[in-house]
Amino acid sequence: MKPKYIDEGIMTLNLSDVTAWAPGLGDDKKAWQDWANDTCSSKIELANESPKLEYTSPLFRRRLSQITKMTIHVVHDILEKTRIDKDTKLVFISFRGEIVRQFQVAKDLIESASVLPASFSLSVFNTPISSSTLAFGLKGGYSVIFPADNDFAEAFKTAVAPVLAGTEKEIILVYADELVPEFYGDKRPEENIPMAFACIVSSEKKSNCVTFDDFSNVSKSPVEFLKLLLR
Repeated sequence: MKPKYIDEGIMTLNLSDVTAWAPGLGDDKKAWQDWANDTCSSKIELANESPKLEYTSPLFRRRLSQITKMTIHVVHDILEKTRIDKDTKLVFISFRGEIVRQFQVAKDLIESASVLPASFSLSVFNTPISSSTLAFGLKGGYSVIFPADNDFAEAFKTAVAPVLAGTEKEIILVYADELVPEFYGDKRPEENIPMAFACIVSSEKKSNCVTFDDFSNVSKSPVEFLKLLLR
């Protein structure tokens, strides 16, 4: 059930300071702008490429997956861009989480009836955002949301509820999904696009923000939602 204040439009939300990363576009702001405007020269590549995370230690990053590396990177960039308080709450949305590692853990259990603790700990749904809090010493806590029926809009409404309700002045919203590999066959999603983005969701209007006052128009697709933020 949607919160009552979403239907009644009691508040508006302001989204700002968007950061994004994807294979083929990386951190290139112009490339992202062209992509958002559907310029054919800028495309997200369907690849396993990940950001290098050179600001973290080699020991920390060496076993991280594509989704976790992308998540850490967009969180890093928004922290650098805004200098937001490290006690700010994070909300993480993902359709599939650590889907590659989950497959490997299931495979190990079937084939050898065992799984390494380290492998299991890196395969859980909250690994990307929890790793981000560890990387940067974030203390505000986090929530994770799995969108029902592949609907980003419903996940977004749930994510921003604390700001709409007034229990949080602002949050850091993070979305990420990695490339679903070929061994999933026809179970792979139609929108199989590896990317991550983050933004500040605030009750206060900021410069260059996107204001939401009609939640019925939020896209079910995270790709289309990000394009709206970047245009």
